[in-house]
Parts: sequence; structure tokens; C-alpha cells
Amino acid sequence: MGSLWMLLASLAFAAMGVFAKLGAGHFSSLELVFYRSLFGVISLGGLARLRGWTLGSPHWRLHLTRGGFGVVSLGLYFHCIGRIPLATAVTLNYTSPLFLALITTVFMAEPLHWPLAAAATVSFLGVLLLLEPTLDRDQWIDGTLGLASGLLAAIAYASVKRLGASGEPSWRVVFHFTLLSTVVAGTGMALTEVHAVDAGNVWIILGIGLTATLGQFAMTRAYHTGDTLVVGALSFATVLFSALLGLGLWGETLRPGAWVGMTLIVAGGLLSLRAMPSAGASARHAPPGTASEVSSAARATRDKARP
Repeated sequence: MGSLWMLLASLAFAAMGVFAKLGAGHFSSLELVFYRSLFGVISLGGLARLRGWTLGSPHWRLHLTRGGFGVVSLGLYFHCIGRIPLATAVTLNYTSPLFLALITTVFMAEPLHWPLAAAATVSFLGVLLLLEPTLDRDQWIDGTLGLASGLLAAIAYASVKRLGASGEPSWRVVFHFTLLSTVVAGTGMALTEVHAVDAGNVWIILGIGLTATLGQFAMTRAYHTGDTLVVGALSFATVLFSALLGLGLWGETLRPGAWVGMTLIVAGGLLSLRAMPSAGASARHAPPGTASEVSSAARATRDKARP
């Protein structure tokens, strides 16, 4: 199920990119981040009130870690989009699954599955071929910041994994992230220019909010229920979906090398599914007290207690 959730998240994030591209002519990047996050706060907050769910969490430190690193990563990503070529910024941000493989192995005591690491590498090579990133000599500082956005995103995703292992429901993880993003982006908007929202552009805001909230929820469920490296490898599907949407909506032509890159992205995702160890094998090979065991117990408890 984790793989299916990640594919849904990738499609939702690709659709969000379409709305963001349409909204670039109406709003600043900061405003788009704010409206995207505000939609999630309102929708999830209202649903929690309706269902009687508790917004408070004993794992507030992990929420701050996930939200803090996520917001900074997003800020660096949008900064780089405005300073260096878009293809370069996207490629640097999509190093996050590779960083995630390192983080989960070194800091989260999860065993390294070399086939899964190879799948993530194959997919990233596909991203390079698809986007053909370029970087001028005077843009290395911004390029380094773009690479940092990928690293910080990986740390945020690792925190999502830990929150899932602790039994935190997906909707609460998404809610606290969108809440923190709204506060940070709203503070920035208060210090800059704010563009008017009218009948001609409100649908863009609603589209961004809906697709982003769906993508965040599906991504969180993916990291809760799936293998970390498998989910990380499948996150590259966002690039594939974005390329197809660009081709269908704007007639953006793809070079032969881009099609090869898309093929590698799909191949990496399929390889990760084939190489994924079974739940029983993971439990047998995982040391006592690791995230694998904690996650299994937490999921069982959460499924019994879910509203």
C-alpha cells in the first residue's frame, strides 16, 4: 500500500505544479506557499473538529523538526527557482531520496538494501537526463542552497517516518506541517507585497490547496506504511507525471534523451518494488528495538484506535 500511496502523492504534487505554474503570473512564490498551506490547515482542522480528533500531540518536538526542516527546504527550493534554471533547481531538490537512504541507514539504524539504493540511483540518473540541468560558474552558491534543500527535505521525510513509528496519525502530521508553513509564509507576506485574490484567480489557489493537501496526506501515509527507500525511489514519479502533464497541457516537446530519462525513472520505481524485502524478512533481519519493529507495532495499535 505504501507504494500506491506514493504514486498518488506524486500525481497530486505534479498537478500542484501545474497550478503553481498557472499561478506564477498572479502571485509571488511566498503567496502560493501561504495559500497552499492555509487550505490544508482549514480543511484538516475542520475535519478534525467534525470527527472529534485531537489536534494536540505529545510528539511536538518531532512535528517541529518535520515542519521546520520542511519549511526551510521549501523556502530554499523557491529561492533557487528564482535564481538558477528551473531544471537545475528541481534536480537538486530531487536529491532528497538519495540523502534519505543515507540518513535512514546511518542515523535510524535501518539495514541498507543495496538493490533499493541502486533503484534510487537509477531514478536520479533518469531525472538528470530528463531535465538536463545546467549551472553557470557564478551560480554555485545558489546551487549549493538547492542541494541543501534536498538534504533538508530528506531530514523532514525521516521525521515523517519516525512520527509514523510513534503511532502519530497521518492527518495530524500533515496538519502541523501546514500550520507551521502558514505561519511562516504569512509572516513573510506581512512584510512584502500582497496581490489581490479575485474571481479570475481564486480557482488557482483552490487547485493548489487541494492537490497539495492530498499530496501531503498520501506522502505521509506512504512513509508510514511503506519501506522508506521504496517510497523515496517512487517519489521520482512526480517528475514523470509533470513531464506528461506539461506535454498534454502546453505541448512541451521532449527530447530523445528526456524519454530515456523517463524510462529510467519508471525502471527505478519498478526495480524498487521488485527488490522490496517482505515484512517478515524485514522483521527477521532488523535488530531489536529498531524503527522497523516500532513501526509495525505502532501501525497495529493505530489501526485499532483509528476513528
